[in-house]
Formats: sequence, C-alpha cells, structure tokens
Amino acid sequence: MIPSVISRDEVRRVDERAINEYGLPGVVLMENAARGCVEWLCEQGVSGPVVICAGKGNNGGDGSVMARHLANQGVDVRLLLFCDPQDLRGDAAINFNVLVHAKANIKTFTQAPAEDELAAEFRDADWIVDGLLGTGTQGVLKEPFVTVISAINAAKANVFAVDLPSGMDCDTGEPCDPQRGLCVRADCTATFVARKLGFENPASRVWTGEVRVIDIGVPHAMFADIRHASQS
Repeated sequence: MIPSVISRDEVRRVDERAINEYGLPGVVLMENAARGCVEWLCEQGVSGPVVICAGKGNNGGDGSVMARHLANQGVDVRLLLFCDPQDLRGDAAINFNVLVHAKANIKTFTQAPAEDELAAEFRDADWIVDGLLGTGTQGVLKEPFVTVISAINAAKANVFAVDLPSGMDCDTGEPCDPQRGLCVRADCTATFVARKLGFENPASRVWTGEVRVIDIGVPHAMFADIRHASQS
C-alpha cells in the first residue's frame, strides 16, 4: 500500500526502484506525471495563456510534457526555460527536444532575467506553471530562482505547482532558504505518488494551496520495502 506521506529520501528511492529494479523508464513516469497535471489544470478551467516556468531538472521536464499536451488541446502555451538547453539531461532533455522539433513557443534564459522582463511574460497569463525546482531542493536559493519565484508571486495569474512549490523544503513544508523565506505561492499543487512529508505542516498550506496526488503508475508493491528501509 502507498503511504499517505513520503519524505525526500523516499521520493528518491521510489524513482530509483521504479527505474532500476522494476524497469519502468523514467520518461514514462514523466509522461504520466505531466498528463495527470494537465488533466487537473484543465479541470480548473483555462481561459487564457499558460506560461510554464521550467528548470533543468525533472520538474522542468514535466513542464515540457505539459506544454506539449496543452498545445495539443489548443491551449495557448509558452515555455520559459531558466537554464542553458545544453545543460538538460536525460528525460528532461528528451521532452524539451520534442518541443523544439514541434516548433513550440519557447524562450530561454541562461542568466537571471530582469524583473520587468518577467513581469511582461506573465502579464497576460491565466495560469503560471511552476516547474522550477523539485523535492531535492535544500538550502540557500540561487539565481535565477530568486528572481523568478519573486516574479511568479507578484503576478496576477493563478499558479499551478508541479510536485511541490519551488523553494519549499520537502520534509519541513517551510521555505528551504530561511533567510529569504521565499517560496512559490501556489493555488494548486499536483504532487506525485503521495503527499510530501512537509505538507503535514499546517504552515505549508499558504504555499501549496489545494493539493492533489497524481498517480504516475509506479507499482504499489515496492512501497513496503521502501518504508521498511526508511524506518530501519
């Protein structure tokens, strides 16, 4: 049985076992995760452009898959990539390259953009998708994420977080950079496999908004061993 909450270490073990022991390709898990996100986002209602903010990790890869499926549904969507595309690896690179070949609306920032430039990107957005940082994020936030997270929070658009709001510590539910106290303030958070441990902290709700767990297809059989290992 899947536990009701999982920690940062358990998230890592789930991914490793699903891919390495059960033979589920990471690209399949990413596809399932992002399609579940798109389904819930569309349930919320999309009445204007969707702007997806992507980092170089798997959350950014989820954002690329979301962009593809939203475009296929006729949604006006654009992807803002906050890294050099050459730095993308694995499944994130695969899905970004699909967008490139599809001539999707992509804008790349290899350095921290100016605040007014980001404000212009977000001005017409109905939804902003946060695919910047994942569950492994800890410690002091660096650029361009300080600028981008601040700009997302200043925008008038609705905000949809992928797995957890960027800047949140997965295990505590608090901003991972205590000096800045900076975290994406989402209206909805689509989290994968199970709720994250930090979501049990009531203070996390100001950042997560409504939380829905997305089933990404990992076998339930693996969870007994994962939970046993984490408690031993």
